[in-house]
Amino acid sequence: MEKINIKEIRKTAENYYQNGEFYCSESIIKTLKDRFKPEVGDEVVALASGFPVGMGKAGCTCGAVVGSQMALGLIFGRQKAKGKEVEKAMELSKEVHDIFRRDNKTLCCRILTKDMKLGSKVHMEQCVRFTGDMAEATARIIARELGVETEEGVIQPVKKKSLLGKILGK
Repeated sequence: MEKINIKEIRKTAENYYQNGEFYCSESIIKTLKDRFKPEVGDEVVALASGFPVGMGKAGCTCGAVVGSQMALGLIFGRQKAKGKEVEKAMELSKEVHDIFRRDNKTLCCRILTKDMKLGSKVHMEQCVRFTGDMAEATARIIARELGVETEEGVIQPVKKKSLLGKILGK
């Protein structure tokens, strides 16, 4: 695979949302599918159409996170019953979840958009940023896992700390 530009991926996802072409989850899966799995048809974007505005306007999990997790499943998930790939897809999905939660304190769309009118300037700015943040974070994870070079070089794997290492701070 050729070198990828993470900033370009972020901008593409943000533009899809900003321009009203797609919502958050759709923007992310479309952008990442086009870059990492172009042979897959755009019908996968339709799979993400039920998740915007916190799971179909229910105000639950942020659609940007779900779109990222769907993209990770597309690239790393299993296609056959009992396939072991599901473990990697779940591990990476948790990583995306943890990044968003660390940066925003919650994944709950209802809390993230409290006192915002859907479609208002402040709402759009926030959700475009969430879309870009998650597209970028997910592209970094994919590049790291596939060993794909980015504009910043090859992203090194995260060293996992053992339980004892976490306790001792090492």
